[in-house]
Amino acid sequence: MHGPATAGWLLVTLCAASGAYCLLRMRRGAGEERRAAGGEALMGFGMAAMAVPAAVFVPPSWSWAVYAAVFGGAALRALWSARRGGHHLHHTVGSVAMVYMALAMTLPAQGAHGAHGAGAAGLPVLTGALLLYYTVYVLRSGARLVPAGVTAGGASPGWAARPELAAACRLSMGLAMLAMLVTM
Repeated sequence: MHGPATAGWLLVTLCAASGAYCLLRMRRGAGEERRAAGGEALMGFGMAAMAVPAAVFVPPSWSWAVYAAVFGGAALRALWSARRGGHHLHHTVGSVAMVYMALAMTLPAQGAHGAHGAGAAGLPVLTGALLLYYTVYVLRSGARLVPAGVTAGGASPGWAARPELAAACRLSMGLAMLAMLVTM
């Protein structure tokens, strides 16, 4: 990711924490909930790895192809799962955005001005569409972020099963995706 190192480290921390929480949700959930949490954990850790400031670590050029392959596979899996409904279309869009960003990271390495001129017509349109999608997603997620309160028995559910934490996790990853897209 291109941008200030402080912002990069904040994104790394936010995304890694979200990924770790999603892993905990994955342990607690079953079936569709477990698969969704797994997809979100992959997204969180992938975004954390991608957000490491370039001043600290410059990944080898082949790593972007690995990112693209992993998230391309995740996009196909989410698209296949979207037949059953649920949160999978959002996971498909997120995975496609990760593939797009990974491929965009290879453009400066391809050469001088040829890569910039070739991508100038198509890349900003896709970036704009993804920015619009994630802006709407973040606003909708933020509006839904209302504490669930206590259960009928008066006891609060365990912290790994709190729906508002999962919503906050999704909101933070949406904000992180917006930040990453803005720097492109």
